[in-house]
Amino acid sequence: MENPVDLSGKVAIVTGGGKGVGKGISERLLEAGAQVVICGRTKPEQLPMGGDREAIFTRCDVRDVEQVQACVEFTVNRCGRLDILVNNAGGAPSAEAATVSPRFSEAIIRLNLIAPLNFAQAANTVMQSQDEGGCIINIASVSTIRPSPGTAAYGAAKAGLVNLGTSLAVEWAPKVRINAIICGLTETEQSHLHYGDEEGLAAVGRTIPLGRMAIPRDIGDSCLFLASPLASYISGASIAVHGGGEVPVFLGVANADTGN
Repeated sequence: MENPVDLSGKVAIVTGGGKGVGKGISERLLEAGAQVVICGRTKPEQLPMGGDREAIFTRCDVRDVEQVQACVEFTVNRCGRLDILVNNAGGAPSAEAATVSPRFSEAIIRLNLIAPLNFAQAANTVMQSQDEGGCIINIASVSTIRPSPGTAAYGAAKAGLVNLGTSLAVEWAPKVRINAIICGLTETEQSHLHYGDEEGLAAVGRTIPLGRMAIPRDIGDSCLFLASPLASYISGASIAVHGGGEVPVFLGVANADTGN
């Protein structure tokens, strides 16, 4: 029986694929046999590895449309094709919506919404020319489906990214599939900046029904599924990879007698 998640012969780009969630995605695709090109503004100290494969790095600021086009061209020239694009690069520092500058908000939306659109357009041009087409996976956030205080522009951009995928899935079918992953709270090498020490991470994990935060490999597994033939009829969808979400606050404070 053939391995349904064997990506041998496939070529992927993972934006921001050298660290955090992006690294977990890159490693998982490499393990499945894909050639993986990662891009970012700086080269990571250690390139992602999977099996006997190492990712290929090319420098690219995803906010610069000319660099985006150059990244896609580099990949096709180096690897011969492009089958998978994972729009992972993004993020935002905390900032109060009442006082943040318009320039800051525009930059956040450009990074988290406009840049993935530009990358998707460049990738689609290549994929439409291939007999087997391709697939695009947009990495969204739980900020898409719940309030995002402190990162309002980021949450709005990620919500826009999910909606964008539903439209592109119609426009670019049947050659190209587009889906989104709504990524939950994830433990990475920078988690301490947001959640504190190990005790803080554990406390956050206890607010999640599955009892822990995600790890990058969890997101990588979901990308592997969406990029594989197992998802050949899935397009325009969003998959929540968040461990069941967040336990509603009212359950911890309510004291009503529920007995009969």
